[in-house]
Amino acid sequence: MRYLFPLIVIAVFAGCATVARYELDREYGAPDPARYDVPQAPPAGLSYRRDVQPLLDRRCVVCHACYDAPCQLKLTAWEGIARGASKDKVYDGGRLTEGPPTRLFEDAQRASQWRDRGFHPVLDERDPRGALAASVLARMLDLKRRHPLPVDPVLPKSFDFSLDRDQQCARIEAFDDFEREYPLWGMPFGLPGLSDAEHALLARWLEAGAPYEGPPPLPETVAQQVRDWEAFFNGDSPKQRLASRYLYEHLFLAHLTFDSEPAPRYFRLVRSATPPGQPVSPIATRRPYDDPGVARVYYRLVPERESIVAKTHMPYALDPQRMARWRAWFIEPDYPLDALPSYEPAVAANPFVAFRALPVKARYRFLLDEAQFTIMNFIKGPVCRGQLALDVIEDRFWVFFADPERDPLNADPDFLARESGNLRLPTEAGSDAGILRPWLDYSRLETRYLQAKTAFLQRQFGGPKRIGLDFVWDGERRNPNAALTVFRHFDSASVVQGLVGEPPKTAWVIGYPLIERIHYLLVAGFDVFGSAGHQLNARLYMDFLRMEGEFNFLTLLPQDERTRLRDYWYRGAKQEVKDYVYGRKAYFDQDTGIAYRSAEPQRELYGLLRERLAPVLNARLDLASVEDAALRRELQALAGLRGASLAWLPEAAALRVDQPGRPARWFTLLRNTGHSNVSHVFTEGQEILPGENTLTLVPGFVGAYPNALYVVQRDGLAGFTAAVGALSSEADYRALADRHAVRRSRPDFWAHSDALQDAYADWSPMEADLLDYNRLENR
Repeated sequence: MRYLFPLIVIAVFAGCATVARYELDREYGAPDPARYDVPQAPPAGLSYRRDVQPLLDRRCVVCHACYDAPCQLKLTAWEGIARGASKDKVYDGGRLTEGPPTRLFEDAQRASQWRDRGFHPVLDERDPRGALAASVLARMLDLKRRHPLPVDPVLPKSFDFSLDRDQQCARIEAFDDFEREYPLWGMPFGLPGLSDAEHALLARWLEAGAPYEGPPPLPETVAQQVRDWEAFFNGDSPKQRLASRYLYEHLFLAHLTFDSEPAPRYFRLVRSATPPGQPVSPIATRRPYDDPGVARVYYRLVPERESIVAKTHMPYALDPQRMARWRAWFIEPDYPLDALPSYEPAVAANPFVAFRALPVKARYRFLLDEAQFTIMNFIKGPVCRGQLALDVIEDRFWVFFADPERDPLNADPDFLARESGNLRLPTEAGSDAGILRPWLDYSRLETRYLQAKTAFLQRQFGGPKRIGLDFVWDGERRNPNAALTVFRHFDSASVVQGLVGEPPKTAWVIGYPLIERIHYLLVAGFDVFGSAGHQLNARLYMDFLRMEGEFNFLTLLPQDERTRLRDYWYRGAKQEVKDYVYGRKAYFDQDTGIAYRSAEPQRELYGLLRERLAPVLNARLDLASVEDAALRRELQALAGLRGASLAWLPEAAALRVDQPGRPARWFTLLRNTGHSNVSHVFTEGQEILPGENTLTLVPGFVGAYPNALYVVQRDGLAGFTAAVGALSSEADYRALADRHAVRRSRPDFWAHSDALQDAYADWSPMEADLLDYNRLENR
């Protein structure tokens, strides 16, 4: 009976769904899976691009974009709506084998193809008259209209906002049951409903059969630039073909744009089986370096068809100057190239093998040229969320880079060639990798590499030559990518230019071998649809890469300071772990060439680096940029808060300061959680040190996922600071939120949301776009 009862329940529900399907078929006809393979043109006076998509962006895409869209329902493009929804989760930490990839515009091209992959429709595929009763999307919107949010400021626990919540993903055949069981779960879920005018517009569009006029044609000036760049990417010489492969494997996630365009228009670089001048025939592979299965790959620029959202937006400008630099780095130098590399995993997954022929300095300079973009790829590229992916880094740290002309690893390409076997990455094992055996194998390879690197550095700096400040890249005194700040927001992260906030606990110095491995581990080689083994191996190996960046920074400090600082960074960690940072496995017994004068060499080094990089430091996020001196002092008092009271704050919050008679000022509050170390997997809670929590307050916007929206009157800022500093319970935080938070339940939430989105777009037109509300708190 224990096994029989669940089977009876399943049979009953299946029978109900069958009856409902029969009734729908009888009333509206049988579904046509190909109905939305090709969109129909909209009637006069109705435009999808002008009317519908902008409304969806502001009210729906803020939760339905990227891989973490509920039920994989992506509303960022008409094709995503036509594709529909799926109950299968992309983020599945318990997946024992690789899952089928479901990337919009890549893994299938038409709605009927997505039906074959298990997606069910949210549009009406039955009645050509556009009956709203046969559309999941229409009924979800109507459900919210008939059952608005409760009036309580904090919504009841029946609203589950956790990222790993059970998702119902109701099909139209079972929607009556869904309505009865979850009457308050209409769209937008857990947020106020649409206005009458907004609802009427979407209802009219759905009744018209969800028409779409297609993407706009490219202006001739833009089309010509596309032709010019495709001609560059698809040159026939072996050098050009190898360089283009390298460029593609680093730019495949970029939103490429042309600097000459007054309004940003974005493109993606894709692999195609067809050359320029012919329709693009996309090659869909799990990874950008997987075997394309054709004799010749062509690299094509295709317009970005989805709405731009901040959590995946990584702009990269193309202009004649950049093309000239790439030619000078990759094409014009005289270097031997006997044959193009294969796509065998042992070759393609190892950039030190696949691109051995390309000059090392050329590769490194390309990565440095837009270093923020390079780092951003692993910070917010294939991972829209995931504590496991991000608990490998501190909550805030600064990033510097080794100078390409002074790092001896760049001057001796033979060293990287010799070590290419030890530089192999666990992602070469594919998406179905095991865990224990690969981890042991790659830890041994890392140990060998660190020993070889240590011996190499000892030889290079064994005489009077010492590592000094000139070892750190100064951006040629013009490139603001020379100094970056990385923020972790628990299960998401951000990277910005400049040295933001007070001096951090840790810092990295990244050279070419390190930055390349980070990219091929966490971007080019990472499969979000991969098994738990694949993803865990990537996380474990990233420990090594973090420690290597920290080791590089330690070499700039006095020799007798390095072990003490390492021990402080890794309190509670085993000695074996510490040895990878600085010790038995990674050591450097030469003293620095920097003459220190204070008893706090780490802080002094930060000051010296700030001075060295002063000409290129981006100070836009510094509170010093606030011109109002009185306001600046109050903001600095808020930013100076420390300790356990900050644990009650969310990770990231947007703060609007209203000033009578003047425009509102926008800031971002970022809580930096203190850790004893970040070297342990699955036990992060045990390493948290609330007493070491800090707060970073910046003008403008950082982060794609605001957890809270605060509004504070100018004359109430000091009181807000005092209240935050006094937080000691959830009740204290609720009182603070009662006074200052724009909760998700407020009837005027969308007015505040629109003001926030508009302010973000005004503040940074190139980098900003739609913020995401999947992490908006309910407290």
